Amino acid sequence: MTAHNTVDENIWLEDIHGEEPLAWVREQNARTEDVLDDDEFQALQGRLLEVLDSTDRIPMVGKRGTWYYNFWRDSAHPKGLWRRTSWESYLTAAPEWDVLLDVDELAAAEGREWVWHGATFLRPGPGGEWRHAMIGLSPDGGDAASYREFDLQTREFVPDGFALPTAKGHVSWEDADTLLVSTTAEGRPATQSSYPRTGVRWRRGTPLSEAEQLFEVPEEHMLASVSYDPTPGFERLAAVDYVDFFNDEVFLWWNGAWTALEKPGTVNASWHHEWLLFRPRDPWTVEGVEYPAGSLLTGRLDDWLGGSRDLTVLFAPDARTALQSYSWTRNHLLLNLLVDVSSQIHVLTPGVSADGSPDWSSEELDACPPLHDVNAYAVDDEDDDAADDYWLVATGFLTPTTVTRGTLGGDHTEVKRAPSFFTEDDYRVEQHFATSADGTRVPYFQVSRRDLVLDSGNVTLLSGYGGFEVSRTPAYSGTVGRAWLERGGVYVVANIRGGGEYGPSWHTAALQEKRHRAYEDFAAVAKDLVARDVTSPKLLGCAGGSNGGLLVGNMLTQYPELFGAVSCGVPLLDMRRYTRLSAGASWIAEYGDPDDPEQWEFIRTFSPYHLLKDGVDYPHSFIWSSTSDDRVGPVQARKMAARMQAMGVPNVWYHETIEGGHAGASDNRQAAGLQARNHHFLWKALTGQLPG
Repeated sequence: MTAHNTVDENIWLEDIHGEEPLAWVREQNARTEDVLDDDEFQALQGRLLEVLDSTDRIPMVGKRGTWYYNFWRDSAHPKGLWRRTSWESYLTAAPEWDVLLDVDELAAAEGREWVWHGATFLRPGPGGEWRHAMIGLSPDGGDAASYREFDLQTREFVPDGFALPTAKGHVSWEDADTLLVSTTAEGRPATQSSYPRTGVRWRRGTPLSEAEQLFEVPEEHMLASVSYDPTPGFERLAAVDYVDFFNDEVFLWWNGAWTALEKPGTVNASWHHEWLLFRPRDPWTVEGVEYPAGSLLTGRLDDWLGGSRDLTVLFAPDARTALQSYSWTRNHLLLNLLVDVSSQIHVLTPGVSADGSPDWSSEELDACPPLHDVNAYAVDDEDDDAADDYWLVATGFLTPTTVTRGTLGGDHTEVKRAPSFFTEDDYRVEQHFATSADGTRVPYFQVSRRDLVLDSGNVTLLSGYGGFEVSRTPAYSGTVGRAWLERGGVYVVANIRGGGEYGPSWHTAALQEKRHRAYEDFAAVAKDLVARDVTSPKLLGCAGGSNGGLLVGNMLTQYPELFGAVSCGVPLLDMRRYTRLSAGASWIAEYGDPDDPEQWEFIRTFSPYHLLKDGVDYPHSFIWSSTSDDRVGPVQARKMAARMQAMGVPNVWYHETIEGGHAGASDNRQAAGLQARNHHFLWKALTGQLPG
């Protein structure tokens, strides 16, 4: 019989900062740390911190004008430095950095635990200098952030400059004296998802309360956004009504009025210079021609606004190939594809055919080894000296990241190579395919020692996500290498439905009432690992965070016999109340609306909090979250742990950090502790070293 299906005895834990709930959290933390934070944990945390604080890591940069900007954390600067350097200096082994903002010094001076939230630059006029930026800072690592105007020349915040108090939202420069702002600050209206409902034009020297409102969306929609594209010759004011996570309506200021960009809500739109790009999430028929989901289409923006519906197909998916992203240089379009979850890059070039119609050529960029993730994107399409330059960032499970800079039609040079943190040559990567309950082939990657013996005796960690069209691709991780592979463990990444590995159709196959397919896929991979004698259920653990936390929460409750341990981080678990907690209402398009009785009937089938049953032998469970997480929030994790403990489940451990937001960590030390505790729990649980 299902326990506690209607009564929520733990609703008191939803008071995130309440005295009694926090006392419960402190008690749980102490219990968990007493078991997990032993000498071996301390040593592992130190080794992982070496990885995260390594000064040999690649400082990834973004180009603005003649400078290359980077944000950097290490042991001496745990909150981080915002800095820049020249190209000539960046090419050296030890670049000379011009430090613009020391976040540690700022936090100490202001008595706030600031966490870097990014910089939004003001584009200068012709021949001008990139000098001003709006700096985002979160007080605790959550999504809500404050914004302040910063002068890159004086390296100080601008006295009496633009300043927004901490709130959810974003800013965009329209000109030197005008910001376009979408925010919930100062009591501005919020949607049910806790995001901004309005977009305003804020003039320098005036209070936000007097800003001109440009745009508003209904309260039940997800959020409103206003922004300005300052590209010379193609300046555009835009507004977007994000109806939900996968549907939007786009408006452009055209001929003196807001003009809707005519398209279905599930068709993603973007623009570059004169070109308009469409990527439909569902099949889309335009003037009798059906374009498949996941294709990429183009036309001229002004022509489309004027009524033309001429489209050119730039990419069409097939059963193995999906478009992941794209990036414009001045004269070319870079397409980053996945073919059975391995990268492939195509370079497209617009031209004109004999009859005057668009004629795009395409060639493959030879830069992608098998079972690797490689992404190409533009350096700076408006710099005459770098107009067709691109960055190439390549990584693999056993390949430390490399950064190459090239010129389309010209040469390329490796610029940076990340350090090695474990002996990669001792291991191998394989790709396998499991068969899900409905016959679908589900790919997964397996990383193990070269001398792996298939005797069912290997401690194995299975990781997954399966939501929001997010792809799990090959990636080097020094922390996984040190925390898991070097211990002798096998590491597995499952590419289940709900993700984007095969495009939007792979995602929509597990939406709402079809959610069970993602869980069936993950269970199929677990069963395949056992069938191939890689491991056995008592030696198999799984881990996931956020939507991945919901995934492993369903493994815990629906497939407990397949796993010996489950690590469930910053998770959704109470799907009855998720829309009323933090930003939960923004995910109705993904999961469904539990307040609709018909939809609750299928949502309840994947709500771990309601699927717990008495008398079940549940695997060891580590549930972790963050007090400052204002996206999912800590309360679903709290309630799940509390209910399991009240049911007498002996092997449930809970831990909650104060800072860090949805990431669970706001600096490298916290991140090292989080990852060390997670891996240490799984190893101890799967090797019989935990009580219960």
